[in-house]
Amino acid sequence: MKFIRLNEKDENAIDEMSALASAIVKEHFDPIIGSRQNDYMIKKFQSAESIKQQLSEGFKYYFVCLCHAEIGFLAYRIDEDSLYLSKFYLDKAYRGRGFSREMLGFVKKAAEENGLRKIRLNVNKNNDAIYAYEGLGFQRTGAQKKDIGNGFFMDDYIYEYSDI
Repeated sequence: MKFIRLNEKDENAIDEMSALASAIVKEHFDPIIGSRQNDYMIKKFQSAESIKQQLSEGFKYYFVCLCHAEIGFLAYRIDEDSLYLSKFYLDKAYRGRGFSREMLGFVKKAAEENGLRKIRLNVNKNNDAIYAYEGLGFQRTGAQKKDIGNGFFMDDYIYEYSDI
């Protein structure tokens, strides 16, 4: 498995990331939150413009590749006391095959290199990925309901990983 960092000056790669992210998020979240809210969130968080904005704010995006095929993506931001894991997605065909453990290893290394001892993330309360995160060693530490505009809310659990 390879992790290829998205260069904020590479417009084509940003467009490619947006397309990959949008397709994976669309497939995964339409059944959970409905297509109307999901389409809004994809535009707000996974459009090429929003990815460029996130990159300018310090987020690091990576393509997750296997044998030269892009099978997923991840993104994180280094905060003062933890690494915030913003995106952690695999294409449906690659879920449940152990790849998320390798992805977590990559993220843990980034946390270590930045002197951080914990990883935080938010996950929708109705997302089955909760079980995958718990299986990887994340523990629920709270909940958060956030207004994201247009009458929509993100209703999440907050998870932390501290076995670094």
